[in-house]
Amino acid sequence: MSSDSIFDKNVVIYTSDTRNREGPLTTIEKDEAELPFWQEKTLDEMTESEWESLCDGCGRCCLVKLEDEDNGDVHLTRLACALLDIGSCRCTDYANRHDKMPDCLGIDLATVRSLNWLPRTCAYRRLDEGRDLAWWHPLVSGSAETVHQAGISVRGWALSENSAREDAYHRFIISDFDDS
Repeated sequence: MSSDSIFDKNVVIYTSDTRNREGPLTTIEKDEAELPFWQEKTLDEMTESEWESLCDGCGRCCLVKLEDEDNGDVHLTRLACALLDIGSCRCTDYANRHDKMPDCLGIDLATVRSLNWLPRTCAYRRLDEGRDLAWWHPLVSGSAETVHQAGISVRGWALSENSAREDAYHRFIISDFDDS
């Protein structure tokens, strides 16, 4: 497990009996506490709901990529899909995204394993590589804002692809993320 996780530490969870709010606190040692689903299951064992909850909302996979026709290299741009709300880093029409944006890729296990441009911070990639979720992941932190506060999301610097002509996309190429 990664040292990013609070579950790597020797923690004691304090609880109270919800029927008797005035009652004494009890302790549950780490070994007795239920582990979160992403630490108990492999990606292919997860339910659709669990899988979807792994998306941290960074918006990085929604950035436009340009493939070099000569050598197949993929170049990342700072242009985001027109359906991405750059402020929230969420798709504005998630249910219909594939109909509206034919180039939109669904992220499944095969895709996770085949895309070399998927950021190292991506929860799907992290878990598939045997790493834990990062401290800023909403499932760990309990807040959807930590992915933005940690500087992982595209909020604040990405531009909508609608703001550029397609023949000028190459002007928006950026270096890959520093995910070391």
